[in-house]
Amino acid sequence: MDWMSVIPPLVAIAVVFWKKEVILALALAVLSAEALILVNADITTSYMAPINAIERVVDTAASPGNTRVLIFSVLVGALLAFIRDSGGVTATVNFLVNKGVAKSRKQVGGLTMFTGIAVFIESNLSVLTAGIFARGLFDRFNMSRARLAYIIDSTSAPVCILILLNGWGAFILSLLDAYELPASSASILWGSVFFNFYAIFTLLIVAYTISADKVHGPMAEEEKALSHVEVSHTPEPATKARFMLVPLLVMVLSMVGFMFWTGNGVLSEGSGSKSVLYATALATAIAYGLLLVHKRFTHKEAVDIGFKGMGELLPLVTIVLLSLTLGNSLKVLGTGVFVAGIVGEYLPMVLIVPMLFIAGGIMSFTTGTSWGTFAILIPIGVPLIQSLGLPPSLVIGAILGGGIFGDHCSPISDTTAVSSLAAGTDVLTHVKTQFPYALFAGALTLIAYFVASLVMLG
Repeated sequence: MDWMSVIPPLVAIAVVFWKKEVILALALAVLSAEALILVNADITTSYMAPINAIERVVDTAASPGNTRVLIFSVLVGALLAFIRDSGGVTATVNFLVNKGVAKSRKQVGGLTMFTGIAVFIESNLSVLTAGIFARGLFDRFNMSRARLAYIIDSTSAPVCILILLNGWGAFILSLLDAYELPASSASILWGSVFFNFYAIFTLLIVAYTISADKVHGPMAEEEKALSHVEVSHTPEPATKARFMLVPLLVMVLSMVGFMFWTGNGVLSEGSGSKSVLYATALATAIAYGLLLVHKRFTHKEAVDIGFKGMGELLPLVTIVLLSLTLGNSLKVLGTGVFVAGIVGEYLPMVLIVPMLFIAGGIMSFTTGTSWGTFAILIPIGVPLIQSLGLPPSLVIGAILGGGIFGDHCSPISDTTAVSSLAAGTDVLTHVKTQFPYALFAGALTLIAYFVASLVMLG
């Protein structure tokens, strides 16, 4: 049965590669995992697998930590809808332009990167916000939409996985909290920031393309062609910059405050899932209050906007729920322990962390989701930490970086699709022009993990 425990993740990868449908792939993977659990329990028939799969989803959603992640994922849709539809983002961008921040190609690139960094609470919404409002600037300075797609895509995910004051942070903490680790989940996760070499290298490369105003490979060809694809999205008229800046500031500051509060004065001991939920709820309430106080919208209009924003994120919430469920099913099957045994037996210690990065890249590339990659690989990586004594933050950093790496290379990634839509370029064009940059950063990362393993593991 041990070898059969890897069937569910293989099912997920195969279905996504075949049907290009993440939710279906995760659902079938959960179903196959539950069928294998029944077989492993000497129950000859597996007709109860669908019922057990539903119950596994219910049990997963019933976990307080998982419920907080799901509620946060819904709330963040309302928050970004308030910020976007209020005209606050447009007002902020116009303010920066009027102040002379966007007078050249380099400044426009820097402004775009800044916008992607500022809206760090969710990667898809970050690229959507940055892309929609930077298209006009890129057109004005004869910069291709492919370059815009690359900047917003390669800025948002690395920033989100490094700052971690967002859904990713809460999601990963919920996965780590299920294990006995040598340090607190929060301290291990924060420590992984310094070992997330792919995210760091990617941001440095983006900064280079902006500061030097140079692009290479297929991107250079796109710059010459300047092929623009118009999309239907148009920014809301500018109103008040405070509609964007105040809620974001409240969220960031309150997130830190709630981490101290839930950790009894110790930041690293705080509950990430509680803090990010409380901070997002407070920021959403502040954004809603600003809209009413300044009479931007009526109560009914604001509520409609909020629920519309929530609805836009329902597919993401479903992916998160199924990913968490699959992780729980794989824990029961012992997939992580089995794979950890194989890795520990057949790989030298110094190659384990680089291989985890490669595995994360392949899995994320084939599934198109870093959420599912984290849900599958963290239950595999943690037993390696426990049984082989590997540095926890180094292992987690490699898994997270691998997930982002594969996401950047995948044509079926939701972030890839949203980046192309926001920038107004074709998906395959975006993948083709971004791929060489992602591959270069991935090669540097692989070398960095090998060197780090040599140093830290002897």
